[in-house]
Amino acid sequence: MKLFFIVKEGFSGIGRAKLPAAVTVITGFFALLLLGVFATVSLSFFDIIDEVRGRVEIEAFFSDAPSEEEVLSVAVAIDSLPGVREVSYISREEAALIFRKEFGQDIVSILGANPLPRSVRIGVEPLYTAPDSLQGIADAVSGLQEGIELKYNRQFLSSLEENARLFTFITAASGVLISIATVVMVGYTIRLAMYSRKERIKTMRLVGATNWFIRAPYLIEGAIQGVLAGGLAALGLYLFFEQYLVRYEPGIYEAVHPSSLLVYPVLTGLGFLLGVFGSSVSVAKYLRRD
Repeated sequence: MKLFFIVKEGFSGIGRAKLPAAVTVITGFFALLLLGVFATVSLSFFDIIDEVRGRVEIEAFFSDAPSEEEVLSVAVAIDSLPGVREVSYISREEAALIFRKEFGQDIVSILGANPLPRSVRIGVEPLYTAPDSLQGIADAVSGLQEGIELKYNRQFLSSLEENARLFTFITAASGVLISIATVVMVGYTIRLAMYSRKERIKTMRLVGATNWFIRAPYLIEGAIQGVLAGGLAALGLYLFFEQYLVRYEPGIYEAVHPSSLLVYPVLTGLGFLLGVFGSSVSVAKYLRRD
């Protein structure tokens, strides 16, 4: 009976404060919708960065001095280094075939000989693609044998890491601000509802009602508002991605679709948590002050 009364009071509280509740839901909807867009774009951006990191390679070119056995032994040693994902040895003949495939001409027929060096392509683990980590791998490879020439796009990778850090900061700051705005709006509505029912709350205290019993309906009220805001935000995001982007911007849709599938349920759950948190803070403040 007690549980039924608490749930009923939670729903009826929204009915008694329709305008503040509607304002909270609408504000929460736009806030969470914006947060959902940020989250989807951010997750897609990080997926792209991880894919780029997974393709990072260092090329090690050998001089003519070492024998084939020595080069192969160095390749085996490189494969055992921390951060190295895979190692591919490329002989002079294979390098000539690659040249022909990329440029459409036989380098031997052009120059009369094959000047291409033997090399090793070193695939790097994504966690080791930061400039400092790559430099550590490069130094370790250079120390295995004299005369090894290393090539990798250091400037591009440094720029990639800087942009990733900047984007992470912007996304985190935006998410925090939007979450705070949602909590404040939900809390404002709950405070209005409690103030309008302050005489009833005093009466409940006089008859022995505990703080938990007084607080529970408002927590349910905040949770309902949060779920409504989060659910509407997820629906709005779904309509934008699955109806608009899939028709008019299929390239963008393919990039963000895997992330959006995760964001839809998270928005609803986040709305619930923010609603409960906002109402909990407001109720606690009111009961301490009253």
